[in-house]
Amino acid sequence: MSYTSVLGGRHHRFDTLARLLAAASPERSGDRLAGLAAASEQERVAARWALADVPLTEFLAEPLIPYETDDVTRLILDTHDTAAFAPVAGLTVGEFREWLLSPGADAGALAALAPGLTPEMVAAVSKLMGNADLVAVARKVRVVTAFRSTIGLPGRLATRLQPNHPTDDPAGVAAALLDGLLLGSGDAVIGINPATDSPKAVRDLLELLDGVIQRYAIPTQSCVLCHVTTSVDLMSRGAPVDLVFQSIAGTQAANASFGVTLGLLDEAYEAALALERGTVGRNVMYFETGQGSALSAGAHHGVDQQTVEARAYAVARRYDPLLVNTVVGFIGPEYLYDGRQILRAALEDHFCGKLLGLPMGLDICYTNHADADDDDIATMLTMLGVAGASFVICTPGGDDIMLNYQSASYHDALYLREVLGLRPAPEFETWLDSIGLLDEKGGIRETTGAAHPLTAIGKELAA
Repeated sequence: MSYTSVLGGRHHRFDTLARLLAAASPERSGDRLAGLAAASEQERVAARWALADVPLTEFLAEPLIPYETDDVTRLILDTHDTAAFAPVAGLTVGEFREWLLSPGADAGALAALAPGLTPEMVAAVSKLMGNADLVAVARKVRVVTAFRSTIGLPGRLATRLQPNHPTDDPAGVAAALLDGLLLGSGDAVIGINPATDSPKAVRDLLELLDGVIQRYAIPTQSCVLCHVTTSVDLMSRGAPVDLVFQSIAGTQAANASFGVTLGLLDEAYEAALALERGTVGRNVMYFETGQGSALSAGAHHGVDQQTVEARAYAVARRYDPLLVNTVVGFIGPEYLYDGRQILRAALEDHFCGKLLGLPMGLDICYTNHADADDDDIATMLTMLGVAGASFVICTPGGDDIMLNYQSASYHDALYLREVLGLRPAPEFETWLDSIGLLDEKGGIRETTGAAHPLTAIGKELAA
């Protein structure tokens, strides 16, 4: 089926729905690299005019990637909830945009609608929205999850404390861990990217984190971001695994490039649930995604990178995760060239994830060869805070010395909480107060030396 529009007296034709979506996408280097981007701004606007008239039901009738050859497509279509979809089933993409921005699309309506939306629908409508639209709609959506702390409540912003070290040195990890705790970080998860996927190294890190969490009764969860097969093996051997992590993508072939199948994720999910390590909830999975991952694996099937990214959220949704985040600028300028493109992608990913019912957070970041700087981090952080991001990733000083990229810092999270009046997860906030780390306004108390409430933790980790 083809799609057409007339703009400025010129007739534009798009031969497939995938081509229409790609041409309607905001400019980004990844789509240009793949030969999918609109040839001109005029063609991009013409594609958006045509896309606005596409019925939402078209995305159910015309899969972008064949049902027979792709398990993510099968997952999307086989789990589609027609009853939940009913309130918007008669709308076009353009009409859906207007409905999302209307007062009737409140938190309750959006939560009820989520099972009836497909990734392609939400990706399509995002292409018709400005940045402010993406913020306004995402802000209305609340997705609450829990394990030892509760994530996503109104007025709260959680953080992932990321104490990475280039050699997984326990002393280096401990120093970064203590730094984050001192600055009120870590209520979403204390998550380490290991330097290797060695089961022994991963287990050592898991035991280090679990020891600190248990000894000091910190209401948070740990995760060492190893491959899912390593987690499954370690769980069978009694390792203290709280959350199972895996990078995922939006096509079967892209997931295969990660060494992942839906069956393997099913196995890991059931194993983690059986451990029953959570105290306030049973959300046991943590997923990471990123625009460009399918293209970099040659597994995008001619679909634009933002739409493929949204399809990854269908995989995540299957497992009711505690956390999902897009590493929005991590894959590099080949896919998102500069701060403007990274910001746009961050807002799109957050919007699409939230509409699909996910607890969406972000690694607001860029690689050192991207055309971006710390001011871009501040802008993205502020806009995503306003948009109601569930959590953000924080690193010591905003500089990850193991992965060699720039991200938000522990101090950045304090800034965002202060200017927007946000607070940590409730259980974690209570813990911070119990050890004397909160001041009378709910901010982090400035104490030093022997008087600091975490001095004992620091001495033990240093030892």
